[in-house]
Amino acid sequence: MNTQRLLTALALTGSLALGAAWFMNGRWSAHAEVAPATEGGARTPLYYRDPGGAPLWSAGPRKDERGRDYLPVYDDDQAAPAEPKPSQAASSRKILYYRNPMGLPDSSPVPKKDPMGMNYIPVYEGDDVDDGTVKLSPGKIQRTGVKSEPVARRSIRVLVKAPGTIQLDERRVSVIAMRAESFVQKIADVTTGTRVKAGQPLMEIYSAAVASAAAEYLATITSKTVGGVETYGRGSRQRLVNLDVPEQVIAEMERTHVAPVTIHWSAPRDGIVLERNAIEGMRANPGDVLFRIADTSLVWALVDVAERDLGNIAVGQSVTVRARSFPGRTFTGRIAVIYPQVNRETRTVRIRVELANPDAVLLPDMYVDADIDTADGAPVLAVQDSSVLDTGTRQAVLVDKGDGRFEPREVKLGRRGGGYIEVRDGLADGEAVVTSANFLIDAESNLKAALKGFAEAAPQASGAGHAAGEHK
Repeated sequence: MNTQRLLTALALTGSLALGAAWFMNGRWSAHAEVAPATEGGARTPLYYRDPGGAPLWSAGPRKDERGRDYLPVYDDDQAAPAEPKPSQAASSRKILYYRNPMGLPDSSPVPKKDPMGMNYIPVYEGDDVDDGTVKLSPGKIQRTGVKSEPVARRSIRVLVKAPGTIQLDERRVSVIAMRAESFVQKIADVTTGTRVKAGQPLMEIYSAAVASAAAEYLATITSKTVGGVETYGRGSRQRLVNLDVPEQVIAEMERTHVAPVTIHWSAPRDGIVLERNAIEGMRANPGDVLFRIADTSLVWALVDVAERDLGNIAVGQSVTVRARSFPGRTFTGRIAVIYPQVNRETRTVRIRVELANPDAVLLPDMYVDADIDTADGAPVLAVQDSSVLDTGTRQAVLVDKGDGRFEPREVKLGRRGGGYIEVRDGLADGEAVVTSANFLIDAESNLKAALKGFAEAAPQASGAGHAAGEHK
């Protein structure tokens, strides 16, 4: 009676196992055969599973596509996870923990599967070093496109770009104004915008004060008593000079001994007439500006440089200026003055660049774009822009140590330009740094640090739970 009950229980258990296999996987082998119970009290398999770990089961013995026998699963070992046999090289190394196969921040001190049925990946003792480096396999290095370049000394060319405007040279502007009450008798054919030469007549002026001083000077130099004594006529001549009478007019008076009724006023320099206020017949009071003439053969470019670039700017540096009106033409000059003031609203500093303008194409208030070359020619230790991992408060590079190991190293940076950054501290000449895929390596480093933290916390949590159970 007891034997019959045992056989009935075994048959019922096998039927339940077959039903579970059919329900969970929806797959049934057409060649499945129910294995008979062995004699002598031997264990009866509940079902048979795929030898490669695939989600395939069978109610009876069978072979897979490669001719391998399905593995029997008994009642007392069905909960044990199927793990692939480690290789000979891996079995000789100590397993620290098992990490999630999808890269999630999850680890386990024992073998397990994730919700998708994938085995957790073992992390061996040699793979998780604590020397601050990150180790990548050759396959991962190739897939991510990691490239390294030796650190070398280069001349960094920092090009500062800034906008500006053209202004007249303050030293090359002349104003014609009367120093005594005068009347404009006649004006030459000169208008605003006319280019004039030094000594070219501009107008005729009658002034009672000038006529009186001229008569007095002639009386002195033509006197039979004191005419031959130079010191007696010096005061009278100085009076004409103080009234701003042109030098050629005074020389003509000394030659002809005739005092002119009107004075011919001429241009004091070569340039362009920027302002003409003189009108024939008008009365000119002392200080009234009648003409304003500027020499435009040399002009200024007033450029507004950003405050952050001020440390790279120095007097004497070469500047290339491009006028927006002449896109295919450049003008070259040098920095003459750096104004000692920062604009409060725009946070810029104004510099003055002197430019030759022989054909007068650069006009006042014209917009220009300036390129300031701040290169000093001295080679410095530099790396590519893409090599630097910049968080805002910390700058670092990844040093290639060879054999797939990469060391994060903090550096101090200097000037930037031409695709390179100066390294002032942290690297030595000849060291190889990662120039591409460094963000992926940094992410791998952060992931390994997180996994290690989880692995270290797991035993502590397990010990705490065990102690709590004993206390309870």
